[in-house]
Amino acid sequence: MTFTLEATSGNARAATIETAHSTIQTPVFMPVGTVGSVKSLDMQDMAELLGAKIILANTYHMYLRPGDDSVAKLGGLHKFTTYPNSFLTDSGGFQAFSLSDISKADANGIEFRSHIDGSKHYFTPEKVLDIQYNLGSDIMMILDDLVALPATRERIALSIDRTTQWAKQSIDYHRRKQQEGIGVNQNIFAIIQGGIDKEFRAKSATELCALDYDGFAIGGLSVGESNADMYDTVAHTLQYMPTDKPRYLMGVGTPEDLIENIDRGVDMFDCVMPTRNARNATLFTSFGKINIKAARYKYDEAPVDDACDCYTCRRYSRAYLNHLYRAKELTYFRLASIHNLHYYLNLMRQAREAILEGRWSDFKAEFYRKREG
Repeated sequence: MTFTLEATSGNARAATIETAHSTIQTPVFMPVGTVGSVKSLDMQDMAELLGAKIILANTYHMYLRPGDDSVAKLGGLHKFTTYPNSFLTDSGGFQAFSLSDISKADANGIEFRSHIDGSKHYFTPEKVLDIQYNLGSDIMMILDDLVALPATRERIALSIDRTTQWAKQSIDYHRRKQQEGIGVNQNIFAIIQGGIDKEFRAKSATELCALDYDGFAIGGLSVGESNADMYDTVAHTLQYMPTDKPRYLMGVGTPEDLIENIDRGVDMFDCVMPTRNARNATLFTSFGKINIKAARYKYDEAPVDDACDCYTCRRYSRAYLNHLYRAKELTYFRLASIHNLHYYLNLMRQAREAILEGRWSDFKAEFYRKREG
């Protein structure tokens, strides 16, 4: 992987990431394809209709079903799914922690029960990487020790110590595997933890960024804290992260969250929000959100957003989408998801253009002005 920082405007950054499968221009939003599929869309939609250069799949889910060995036998994620561009795979630690009826972290890893059949499993830093080698993703996230908030300072401190230890194990293991010819074209990112405590965030970032990782992520945010706390924590953490490697904020979020964190210097984002909200009748537009199931749209012949040139807005009216949603027609999910993902991906393209042209602050002000209008 190569990372080239092309321009800054304030703290906002425009860069290019090149992997074995695609050239990714940042800021970038990664659609979430948890089980190797973005809900209601196929890979032609993703690669050709939406032009997504990278999507996220999840190690936990692919490990449990269909199994990483099965994916490897079928040629890895790219051949299995037919998606030609880059995959980032999350480590699965969050899912093991949050979806299991019984999950427990210890010094060596995380024990959990499958949410599918209740079977017991154990993730170690090395096992999580072995799964991702089988998946063949372009960017692999390492195992970190997650903490449910609120938590005691003692538990957060333990989390950071474990996360750093697991990061050391992971990078050593990955470099050894590459020397054996395994994972040669795969890249590895570490995940900074620490809640909203600035001292802990600085400690975690300093320890992890001293290691030979290809990029770094900020994890453990957008889990119930206030927006102000999230933004402050991101800004504080970024001070300790290198400028010559990708900066990834995990699981965030609303269009406003993306704009605010680009403003602070983040390069990469992912979130289920655009597709999940689409399925629940909430559509994103240049002027804010609309609830397409509302009665006011029954006879509305306008597109979802006059400023949008997505496939859905070019062909269909609000009235038609209102009808499809109310009729529980499956076509609705595809058309709404296409629109919301196009909105997110296009917002990133517009943000990048503004940064390259040195007019980021004006772009951000205009983003909010449209919403206020």
